[in-house]
Amino acid sequence: MTRVNMVVDGVSYADEVEPRTLLVHHLRERLGKVGTLVGCDTSNCGACTVHLDGVSVKSCSVLAVQADGAEVTTIEGLATGGELHPVQRAFHENHGLQCGFCTPGMIMQSVDLLKENPDPTEEQVREGLEGNLCRCTGYQNIVKAVQAAAQTLKPAGA
Repeated sequence: MTRVNMVVDGVSYADEVEPRTLLVHHLRERLGKVGTLVGCDTSNCGACTVHLDGVSVKSCSVLAVQADGAEVTTIEGLATGGELHPVQRAFHENHGLQCGFCTPGMIMQSVDLLKENPDPTEEQVREGLEGNLCRCTGYQNIVKAVQAAAQTLKPAGA
């Protein structure tokens, strides 16, 4: 067992983990962060996307010990003060989901995408989300939601 310390959604955690424990399993099984989903377990689908020190990662491809000392944000930590994050709200308002399984990962990746490119074209959104799969093929509304969120996040007068 290896001791790890991490801040998850603003709360500090210290825990003993098996060195081979994946971050997604640690988040779900030890910390109860079940909004982060396990889809493929091979980093192909992106359902497990979280932010590790502010950068999106597929938590099924990161060991919990690699997150030692890091700050992790899950879909559950994105909203603040009871208010949905603008990207979460845009997904809701633009029906950026069908079954919803991919939604947490899509939202986390979208937040990272918009941080890097605050005004992406449709093509740039599709390229930015290419590592996240929607098995329902609901991409049209997902792209629409990301572009709506971009408009919401745009500074006034820009």
